[in-house]
Parts: sequence; C-alpha cells; structure tokens
Amino acid sequence: MLKSQLLHPQILKALGQSGHGSKVLIADGNYPFNTGSNPAAEHVFLNLRPGLVSVTDVLETLVSAMPVEAAYVMQPADGSEPPIFNEFRRILPELELQKLERFAFYDASRERDVSLVIASGDQRLYANILLTIGVVPPK
Repeated sequence: MLKSQLLHPQILKALGQSGHGSKVLIADGNYPFNTGSNPAAEHVFLNLRPGLVSVTDVLETLVSAMPVEAAYVMQPADGSEPPIFNEFRRILPELELQKLERFAFYDASRERDVSLVIASGDQRLYANILLTIGVVPPK
C-alpha cells in the first residue's frame, strides 16, 4: 500500500514515465478528449458521473505527488474570469495562471509533450487546466 495521496496506478505510471517539461491536462466533463488532446498521451477517465470526480480533487492530489512549474487555463472569449480560476490559485498559490484562448488551449493540449490526460466529471465551465511538470531539487 502506498502512503501518498495519489494511489491511482495508471496515473502513477504515467507520471513516472514523464519528466521535467512534460504536461498534464486535467479537463472537465465537456472537454473534447479525443480531438483536443495528444492522442499518444495516457488517457485516464475518472468521469464516473456528472460532478464526480472534480478537476480540483484531481489537481489537489496531483500537486501532492509532482512539482508544477506552470499552469495554463482556458480564457473565455468575453474576457471574463470563471470562479474556478480562484480555486486553481488556492491550490497553486505560487503560480500565475497563464490564460490561453480556447483554440490555443486545445492546440497546447494536443502537443506531443502532453503525457497524461485526465478526464473528470466536473460540470463547472472552464474547469480545464494544463500543468507543466517541474523539477525535484536535490536534497
């Protein structure tokens, strides 16, 4: 049995095979997973039912297991800021959220350095976040 917060074997394997600069997409239930992500990435479907599992549940668990050096979010076309962005900031207080227009976000999520895609059942709008894995400093 593992002692960390992250127990999902498929996610652990994908993170173990990733490294500095690799990216992880955590997306809401409305996200176009087949066309809006790297087809070579490991795809994990945690969308059990609408609302379960949430993007923030996944994000909180992932940051307990990996360093994050950058975070990208999908900016609404009208320039507004969805409430979920404040939750992302709470979980990632040391990072500035980098906003990408919808299609630029899809393009970034299709890049070959996206190694893991996690589908959630989150129903909140714009609850998508693309993380860049950082480094573990020497002790």
